[in-house]
Amino acid sequence: MADDQSLQDAHKSLEFETDRGSSQGFWVALLLTVLIVAWMGSGFVMETPDVVQEVETIEVEPVAVSVQMSVSKPVTQFFQAEGQALPDRDTTIRAKSSGEIAEVLVKKGQDVEANAVIARFETSEREADIERARVVLERAQREFDNASTLRNRGIASENRVIQAEAALASAKAEVADAEETLDDTDITAPFAGRIETLDLDVGEFIQVGTEVGRIVDNTPLTIAIQVPQHALGQLQNLQPARVLFITGQERAGTVSFVGTSAATDTRTFLVEIDVPNADGVIPAGVSAEVQIPVGQLEAHFVSPSMVSLNENGALGVKTVDADNIVRFFEIEVVRAQIDGIWVQGLPDDARIITVGQGFVRDGELVRPNLVDGTQ
Repeated sequence: MADDQSLQDAHKSLEFETDRGSSQGFWVALLLTVLIVAWMGSGFVMETPDVVQEVETIEVEPVAVSVQMSVSKPVTQFFQAEGQALPDRDTTIRAKSSGEIAEVLVKKGQDVEANAVIARFETSEREADIERARVVLERAQREFDNASTLRNRGIASENRVIQAEAALASAKAEVADAEETLDDTDITAPFAGRIETLDLDVGEFIQVGTEVGRIVDNTPLTIAIQVPQHALGQLQNLQPARVLFITGQERAGTVSFVGTSAATDTRTFLVEIDVPNADGVIPAGVSAEVQIPVGQLEAHFVSPSMVSLNENGALGVKTVDADNIVRFFEIEVVRAQIDGIWVQGLPDDARIITVGQGFVRDGELVRPNLVDGTQ
């Protein structure tokens, strides 16, 4: 019984009573929370009087660039075009009569003079024709002389004399024709040149008019180019020209022909330039570049590395003015060479940026370093 009484006393000691002070702590915490939220929302921050923020200003030095003096110079403008070298004369050789070839005197590729004999026909039959024609002519002459004498004596009639005279004239014509036929047994060169083709063999029978070869004269050469409509007014006869052949040779020439009628398909005009070729070294048919001077203008010579683009994509050159300010000038290329280009658009005297132009812009202050030498 005593143990049960002790257990009941232990249960009674674990019972809790309401703490009146705990409710007061809850309201205090709530009040503090509201005050903190209100202070943070106000944005009010107490400044520490002895903390001062200082902003340090850093001065940036101008960019250093290399510049070179450039002075505009007169430069010759050229009209340039691609063309082809044509021979001065190019002719087909044809047989003037029919017959058997007895002799061929030249070879393909050989140079010949004007009227040089290229080949000969067999002449024995033609020589016999001449002899027969001369015999007929002698007989016709005697007939005419006899008829004339008899007429003078009153024995022969006038009609007999007329018939004899007609026979004499026919005989003379036959002799002349036979002699001409004999002359045509020689196939000759119509002018001095080179035999390009020759299709003849000894013993071969050739009909009159047959093409037997081709002769070409390329002294001088003629360079034919096609000129667009807008450039035709710059060209005229007797203008000097420079011709660069694809074979490596270079020759001076002269404009010899300026066309006045445009090609229907291309709307271009034919212009020809005569080029001396007395030695015949330059062959006909090769390609050639023609340069014809058409005027002069003032321009600057610059390296392509000095050229740049502005924000709008315009091609130009950056310079430095007297106040060391970068100035961008748009340019126009008027002539190109292997080592540089001639451009317009810059002042007559200009300090062109040669190194560092990619790091500066128009209107920016720079520190120029002048490089020795003037363009």
